[in-house]
Amino acid sequence: MQTSTVVILGSTGSIGTQGLDVISRHLDRFNVVGLAAGGSHVELLAQQAAQFHVSEVAVFKESAAKALREALEQAGAGNVRITAGPEAVVAMAGSGADVVLNGITGSIGLEPSIAALQAGSQLALANKESVVAGGHLLFDAQVRAQQINPVDSEHSAIWQSLRSGTHGEVSKLVVTASGGPFRGWKREQMTDITPEQALNHPTWNMGPVVTINSSTLMNKGLEVIEASRLFDMPPSRIDVTVHPQSIVHSMVEFRDGATIAQASPPDMRLPIALGLSAPERLGNIAAACDWTKAATWTFEPLDDEAFPAVSLARHCLEASEKHTAVLNAANEQAVHAFLEHRLPYLGIVDTVREVLDEMDAELRGNPLFASVEEMSQLELEARHRADNLINK
Repeated sequence: MQTSTVVILGSTGSIGTQGLDVISRHLDRFNVVGLAAGGSHVELLAQQAAQFHVSEVAVFKESAAKALREALEQAGAGNVRITAGPEAVVAMAGSGADVVLNGITGSIGLEPSIAALQAGSQLALANKESVVAGGHLLFDAQVRAQQINPVDSEHSAIWQSLRSGTHGEVSKLVVTASGGPFRGWKREQMTDITPEQALNHPTWNMGPVVTINSSTLMNKGLEVIEASRLFDMPPSRIDVTVHPQSIVHSMVEFRDGATIAQASPPDMRLPIALGLSAPERLGNIAAACDWTKAATWTFEPLDDEAFPAVSLARHCLEASEKHTAVLNAANEQAVHAFLEHRLPYLGIVDTVREVLDEMDAELRGNPLFASVEEMSQLELEARHRADNLINK
């Protein structure tokens, strides 16, 4: 069996640590050649570099390089090469590894995604913002069907289910949502929700931004955008259903009435492993469903009034690539403000909507980005407007 070289972006985060756990069980199959992280957890990054005998680590924050060097020496990995700064992370992504697992959170993951594709690497993509904010910039980098392995559990489920038929035979995609910690709540009940409550997700263990997005269902809105672009499907043919057990991770309905679903207990190591090894499936990854025990799976319609983020995301998807970039950037600012107790819970999606309303006319003028730099400038403007609204 051939060994694949792997680079992990965001190695100290939820996706990165679980990706390394998968690799630790299959060291004959993978060789980790590079790790990149933001720089907030240098001790963990150093331990990872030592455990997997990595030759190079990249850290986004240049100020973290000194502390990382000390941590590497303490971990017995003093010979590891350190590079620092955003450009170092992009360079590592584009170093030509067989597989690049992108677990970076936020649209800063777009340039590394493009670099990986341009270098000919297989991109195991958990950074949905690459698709949401980057639009055709990402897909212009290379042919998506050949090089991108979706790692989000929902998109991995769709990707797996699509093996059952051709694109022309697909009737619709069905994205499942757990409903988050506030499933069943009405909007008027949400006025005093705290960050601590919103971070208490019932089924998944994720980073803080993704967890808050899951509670507002903005995460599901972003996933509708991602599904539309990854699988070339119009938003009118993508449904969302609430499935609190999080066992069915998404479904594909075909034109003859058949629906193919991917089901497994909620464990991100399964889609991560497939993203690393596809088309081959690895053993010893995650527990399967126990069919000897009674179980009930339920599906509920989405309450758009209580959770308007999905319909707002659909509106942006139908409007333009620039609308989806503004949606993502404004939402990131609003989520951080909520986590810092500077914005009420309902203010998250309300702020995003207000930013989109303010910028709508200018966004419609030229709907496609010409470059990553243009996208970054628009994101800065969206963040600035969100901050102004939050401060008011």
